[in-house]
Amino acid sequence: MNKQEKDDIKNYVRYSDEIEIKQPNEDEDSRAVVESMARVNKIMFERYRHAVRDAHAKNHGILRGELEIYDNLPEHLAQGLFKEPRKYPVIIRFSTAPGMIEPDKKSSQRGMAIKIIGVEGEKFLDEDRDALTQDFLLVNYPIIPTGTVKDYLDQQKKVEEYINTPELFQSVQGAMLVAGRKIKNLIGKEDDPNHFSIPGSHILGDRYFSMAAIRYGDYVAKISIAPKSENVASLHGKDMDEDLIKNEPESFLTTIVKNFFENQTAVYELSAQLCTDIEKMPVEDGSVQWMEEDSPFQGIASLTIHPQNTFSPARRVYGDDVLSFNPFHCLPEHRPLGNIMRVRKLAYETSSKYRHHMNSSPRVEPISIDELPD
Repeated sequence: MNKQEKDDIKNYVRYSDEIEIKQPNEDEDSRAVVESMARVNKIMFERYRHAVRDAHAKNHGILRGELEIYDNLPEHLAQGLFKEPRKYPVIIRFSTAPGMIEPDKKSSQRGMAIKIIGVEGEKFLDEDRDALTQDFLLVNYPIIPTGTVKDYLDQQKKVEEYINTPELFQSVQGAMLVAGRKIKNLIGKEDDPNHFSIPGSHILGDRYFSMAAIRYGDYVAKISIAPKSENVASLHGKDMDEDLIKNEPESFLTTIVKNFFENQTAVYELSAQLCTDIEKMPVEDGSVQWMEEDSPFQGIASLTIHPQNTFSPARRVYGDDVLSFNPFHCLPEHRPLGNIMRVRKLAYETSSKYRHHMNSSPRVEPISIDELPD
């Protein structure tokens, strides 16, 4: 270890149980969130006669990929899953944020969920102790606009109140736009696609973030994934095909992903941003952006996706009804942190159980990439 690496390590906040601080009325607010989400889930089931995820309900592709952890990572990055160089098969799910099946023409946050297969070691959740998978859930937005459980409850109440009216989408978008203005004020830029995905930007060129903090072995971090190969890096911040949007307003995102991977390979880079100041980079308020001048993202692995059929009928059903993505489905060394994630832990568990029960499709954690249908 050289002097610069030693100096860097001194600046990184060490993980301890004291990092997290329980918030006033957190238990009561968390129960209220979960109860409201359960009522909304039932409304959505009646609407579709099929249970959908309470967030990121619409799937735009289920992909097979390979995660390669970099060799010779410095000590502060060689943590948990990333301790040793290794290749893992992964399943990737592209999605949009609402808990309903909305037309793609409605601008919304997008998600990139990653399930890594072959991860040995006891997992954080009791029911997943012996599973061989690790999940990372990423969104093309650096923060959670409703960054505390109290704000999350307020927003969830609006969702439930307006679930059957057009105001639902407007209320969700309103929260996103307020947060977007907040970020733009912080970074001093009006149109920086690194930090806020403008309407129409390319789903495969977006940068995706964990938004909330996670434990990163001995440290605390946020995770991001960004385009690396030229064919996707060149799409970053660019608008999508206007003719396609016009001709397929309901599902052009699915078509874009499908068409791209018919004959192209894409490479992304996974990176970690380590906390250097718990006051400036808090874990208990997910709406505060960790600025890169305080701690830059550092590369830890590459993700390669080869040509394939991303939206076959079998893959769509497998991704929507069989698989479950949960940020707490993880090694203890990578568990999510903060009150917004503690309430989400309850929400994910409740929602997943309801969805699999109502669809009569037991949740299955894959032990091999061969379980992913062609």
